[in-house]
Amino acid sequence: MSYWLVANPEAGDGQKGREFWLEKLAGAGIANPECCDFREQGWKEQVQPDDVVMVAGGDGSVNTGAGLCLERNAILAVLPSGTANDFARNLALPQEPEAVCELVKRGVTQLVDVAEFGDGLFLNVAHVGLGTLPARESQGSAKKLLGRFSYGVELLRRVNAKRGFHAEIKCDQAFVSGRWLSIAVSNGAFFGGGNEIPQATADDGLLDVIAVKPRPLVQLLLTFVMVQFSGKSPKRTSTLVHLKGKRCDVLTPRPKTVTVDGDEAGKTPLHVTCRKHCLRVVGSSVVSTGKADNKQIGLG
Repeated sequence: MSYWLVANPEAGDGQKGREFWLEKLAGAGIANPECCDFREQGWKEQVQPDDVVMVAGGDGSVNTGAGLCLERNAILAVLPSGTANDFARNLALPQEPEAVCELVKRGVTQLVDVAEFGDGLFLNVAHVGLGTLPARESQGSAKKLLGRFSYGVELLRRVNAKRGFHAEIKCDQAFVSGRWLSIAVSNGAFFGGGNEIPQATADDGLLDVIAVKPRPLVQLLLTFVMVQFSGKSPKRTSTLVHLKGKRCDVLTPRPKTVTVDGDEAGKTPLHVTCRKHCLRVVGSSVVSTGKADNKQIGLG
């Protein structure tokens, strides 16, 4: 078994790059891993089954690493270094870098799901609508200054300027149609730097679809606080819809930008399928934010 290290020097605040992780890994007994770059191709064919690909970066970099591990039947190890690090939250990875490296050395793994769309995949969330703006616009100095909170700041700055868009959402046997402020198709339990998806987990074989209707800012904030406080989707609300299923389709009259795990990934229509337990990842557990009462939850 070999260890491969891929570090994104631009992730997060730039403080947790290759040299940082090489020192921490050496302290855990992983000395001289193969250091690589996703922009280079030759090394990828040398990755063998059961090798460990360690990705030091944000959710976009982890996404790329997941694709390689699926292709080569390798094990993905996340070294959290980005702004949001939502996939790391799904695995309850330790806050201390030294503890993360010890976990990698121990080789404790879990099986998690992957969401597939077109020729791509994602581990956390795909957004259509307002939810795409943080990834597209909270860049540079603001992102470095505010960290994961830059996502929320950008949303609050723009929410009053948005009247929503029309879309049809199909999720297994469920169907809803209307005007939406944002549609999120989640494979895991977190998005936007730690915001929880109610009643979700990254290994249940289901997608969670959260669709938010255009509403006054105060009403949106009250709904958000209620969901985060209770950890459940409210049974009655005029603000959001929560669906679950193995497959989701988002159809819009005109193409809308889609982002996945913080990066632009194309336009609608968006067709997503959940591939259950296909990715091996280093982690001691998979976080669950609660069990849903029904496979489909429709909120009008």
